[in-house]
Amino acid sequence: MSAAQRPSRFATVAVIGAGQAGLSAGYHLARRGFSSALAEPGAARTFVMFDANPAPGGAWQHRWESLRMATVNGIFDLPDHPKPTVSPDAASRDAVPAYFAAFERETRLPILRPVAVSAVRRADDDSEGELLVDTDEGGWRARAVINATGTWNNPLLPEYPGQQCFTGRQLHTRDYVSAEEFAGRRVAIVGGGISAVQLLEEISRVATTHWYTRRPPVFRDGGFRPEIEGREVIARVTADAEASRPGRSVVSYTGLAWTPYAIAARDRGALERRPMFTGLEPGGVREADGGFTPVDAIVWATGFRPDLRHLDPLGLRNEFGGITVRGTRAAADPRIHLIGYGPSQSTVGANRAGREAARALADRFAVEPADSRRT
Repeated sequence: MSAAQRPSRFATVAVIGAGQAGLSAGYHLARRGFSSALAEPGAARTFVMFDANPAPGGAWQHRWESLRMATVNGIFDLPDHPKPTVSPDAASRDAVPAYFAAFERETRLPILRPVAVSAVRRADDDSEGELLVDTDEGGWRARAVINATGTWNNPLLPEYPGQQCFTGRQLHTRDYVSAEEFAGRRVAIVGGGISAVQLLEEISRVATTHWYTRRPPVFRDGGFRPEIEGREVIARVTADAEASRPGRSVVSYTGLAWTPYAIAARDRGALERRPMFTGLEPGGVREADGGFTPVDAIVWATGFRPDLRHLDPLGLRNEFGGITVRGTRAAADPRIHLIGYGPSQSTVGANRAGREAARALADRFAVEPADSRRT
């Protein structure tokens, strides 16, 4: 692409995503002297942020109606902005976006929304050259990209024989609204993670449920201390990421906790796990032992995978289909930083990764004295 064909809009750093990780990155870039590419496009170091959502809140604005703050898996404070006191009964899809929106108002980050990024490409063969960021609102040029797109838009949907023949309803966790839509029905819930147990507890109040997992779920006894068990988990996730091993679900590292909803499901007899069925038939599922169980609906609480398709033009993926990282940098192209990915999937990890990426980029793009800068 010739210089004349390149987009006219430029930011030193483009941040893709404005959930917890993206907001942390934007905050720390501003703290380290990066200016808004929208308000001060001619500044020495600038940044812009793209968010595909119509409003603040990241994926939280899409969570199911009944998910309350008392049952969410921990929301870490945004940097230097403690969470306000919120009722445990408040809906997370309302409370968390409100908190994020307040943070955005106070920090005045240069966020463009709703703007979806379709591709990130190299402008040329120069390993230190510019990157081209294609969006549905036109293109941008950047010297570096911080990717904070999370997983919500890439749900994992396993394939089983007969899936297309099943005459009942199939939906993923991201499509779930409330238990009432399953009242009086027979429902198979598939998945061994936190969301699966939450949905199982809810739906089993109004429907006949069957719980299927590939492996027996492991419930841990005792607490989960961030400074001890948390550090051990982060170390294992980091080792997997830096060794290019494919990522696993968070619960595969942490185990399941005996939360109030898990205990309620157990006490009601709903927490009886079955081995994964071998296939689907028009009116139900074929069990591992050969038996048949009629079901009206299947809820695939099977998790998500990182939403990284827009980075595919860069060829960053390893032989396992993931992206090898060193800290927050992509090993194949250090101009790309990934946060909320691999070791930084948790909210506390996302905050730290945003700070680390901003620090690395501030060092890389350190402002030279005015009389020595290239014109």
